[in-house]
Order: sequence, then structure tokens, then C-alpha cells
Amino acid sequence: MSWDRISEKLTILADAAKYDVSCASSGSKRKNDNKGLGNAEGMGICHAYTEDGRCVSLLKILLTNVCIYDCLYCVSRKSNDIKRAGFTVNEVVELTINFYRRNYIEGLFLSSGIFKNADYTMERLVLIAKKLRTEHNFNGYIHLKAIPGASKELLDEAGRWADRLSVNIEMPTESGLKLLAPDKNRDDMIHPIKYLKSAIIQNREEKALFKKAPLFAPAGQSTQMVIGASPENDMHILHTANYFYDKMKLKRVYYSGYVPISTDNRLPVIGTPVPMIRENRLYQADWLMRFYGFDVKEIISPDNPFLDLEIDPKLSWALRNLHLFPIDINKADLSVIKRIPGIGVTSALKIVAARKFNKLNWEHLKQIGIVISRAKYFITCNSPQAVLKEFMPHEIRQFILQHGNSKYKASFSTQLSLF
Repeated sequence: MSWDRISEKLTILADAAKYDVSCASSGSKRKNDNKGLGNAEGMGICHAYTEDGRCVSLLKILLTNVCIYDCLYCVSRKSNDIKRAGFTVNEVVELTINFYRRNYIEGLFLSSGIFKNADYTMERLVLIAKKLRTEHNFNGYIHLKAIPGASKELLDEAGRWADRLSVNIEMPTESGLKLLAPDKNRDDMIHPIKYLKSAIIQNREEKALFKKAPLFAPAGQSTQMVIGASPENDMHILHTANYFYDKMKLKRVYYSGYVPISTDNRLPVIGTPVPMIRENRLYQADWLMRFYGFDVKEIISPDNPFLDLEIDPKLSWALRNLHLFPIDINKADLSVIKRIPGIGVTSALKIVAARKFNKLNWEHLKQIGIVISRAKYFITCNSPQAVLKEFMPHEIRQFILQHGNSKYKASFSTQLSLF
């Protein structure tokens, strides 16, 4: 087949794949110790991000955009009037190898529309990964989509060749899935996630006993939810994510803002995509659950089922719990320091390490890199500076918002002066 035809397929299937944002690429330790191609050891592959935060480091394509399902939120749904295309197994293998040799990519993110049935599709995804590993000695990063409804045998083989597997649950709730994808079954999505969880845990136990035990999905599994296509609020979304982190031990849950692609009246008003800031707030709340020790019920509640779009979730929590502040930065535990607005995990660790040698003051904290303009309302330290008088939550909120706006305006003015 000519390169022109391959290029046309690549254009169609790479564009269709952009709606799947679950392409994290770190966490694998697949070594290259046999003079093969690529290496996903250590922190995994290097990856770049677009302006809206989507990963573009991998060759990210669909095997085909032909699909037997008619999910209203999906651009590849069978009723959508779009140009269809599909790669052969060998075409994907050759593209991956050629792009890697040219340093265009560091690995492969491969998904697909479901054609014929789940096993028929999954078999081809697995075969691509197997050929890359066994015939081309490829040790770069591979992320495969596990097709809901595929057999356990194919999932086992997929885990043998891929670094990460993911099954998209698509909608935050079962009712949302029934509304917009009535042909799909939620259990078909949950069962492979449960199976992969058990297989991954078993493999880790085997690796602890036998160093030469084969790898199985060393970077774990992830999933994705489309937000804004169905009526779930942020509380529904975060509780669903928390379930998958807690019960299924997923590495990541991704949130993909709905992009208007259909005129069906069951979907949101056409022309009103989900604001990027809502996606951003969900990711911030997600990080609070995974890295900052927050319980989902601390972040969001039935009284306020949507995240505040003006301020981040940690600041929102702090303003609702001012009775816990101020915190003495020189005495508080690490877990408490991480909850202070303006202090990230890295800065919190630096604070705990630095105070072993000296009591910290405002200048020390500034050098460590905390956001003083935000943190100053919530901490005390070893400094002659007068303690700030007590403010009401709405006053602190306004001060921080004004400071943020003034910083933005100053930065914008500086940029204008350069032209």
C-alpha cells in the first residue's frame, strides 16, 4: 500500500484518538537489556503536553474508527457520517517502529473502535503488541485499551506485552451509560477491571518471590470518564473515581470534557463544550485524594455537589475549615502541612527536612518555594512579622482572587510590552 494511503489513515485515526485522554506513560520498568529498540525503565518514557494538558508523546491512534456501537458522545459511533479507516496489524507495527527510529515518539497508545465483536478487536490489539515485543525487540512504552467483553485469555496476553492497560468506563454512573450508550453493559467494563486488578496483584507477588517472573502490565491500569455529556455532578464523578482508586487499585482516572459532536436531544446543548476549568478542578481534586491524604467527602458534599470554578479544591476546603488554622509550620506533621493552601507535596517535604536545622521564617519559606501570598492566611512561623488579624472566609477568598488577578494582569502587561 502506498504511503499516501497510510498517511490518510494516520490522519483519520490519530484525529479520532484525540478524544481519549488516558495516555499516562510513567510507572513502567521494562528494561532494555538485550540491544532492542526503546526503553521504558525507571520513570517511563518522556512525554510532552499540548496547551490543554493532553499527552501527545506517544503514537496515539485507533486501530480503526469503525464501530458496531452507537454511543451518542463518541465521534466514531456507527451513525456518525465520518470517513472510516482501519490499519492492518503490520501497518501499526511498521508505523511504530519507523516513528520511533525517527525520534518522533517514545511508545504506542493504541485503542480501537469495536468491529465485529470484542474478542475479534482485542485479538488484533494484542497481536500488534506481541509483534513489537517478539519480532522487533521493542522495549518502548505500550499502552493498550482492553476492550470490554474480551476474554480473560486475551486480557492475560495483553498484560504480558503491554506496560499499561485501560478499560474506559465512559460515564460516571450506570444510569448515564444507559442513557447515552444503551447497547453497552456496565458489567462488561467492570469485570475486566476486576480481573486485571487480581492479575496485577498476583504478578507483583510472584515478582517478589521470583525475580525472573514475567512482567504483567507493570504500569498498572487506568480508566477514563466523559464528563458533561450526562447529567452527573462533580460529587458523582469524584465518588466514582474514589471507588476505582480504593477498590480497583487503578493508577489513574482521567476526565475528558465532552466535546459537542451530536444533535441528539439527550445530550447537552450543542455548542457548549465542558469548560476546561471544570476538567482542571477535577484533576486537582483527584490529586488531593491520591497525594495529599484527602478523603473524597472532605473535598465535596451533597450541599455543594460541584467544585468551585473560581478557586482550587484545597483552598475551598481550607476556607470551609478555618477553625483548623493557623498551623505552626515548625511543629505540624507532614500530613497537616500538605493540606495548607500554597504548599505542594515537594515543598512540604522540604519544610520538614529544613526545620531540623533551623526554625523557619517567612524568608526561608519563600526560598523553599511556597506561595506566600496564599499560605500566609493559614500558617505561623518563626518571624518578627506581625501575625495577620483574623479574616472571614469570604475576605480571604477575595484577597487571594484579587492577588491572582493582579498577577495575571501584570504578566499580561509585561507580555504586551514585548511586542
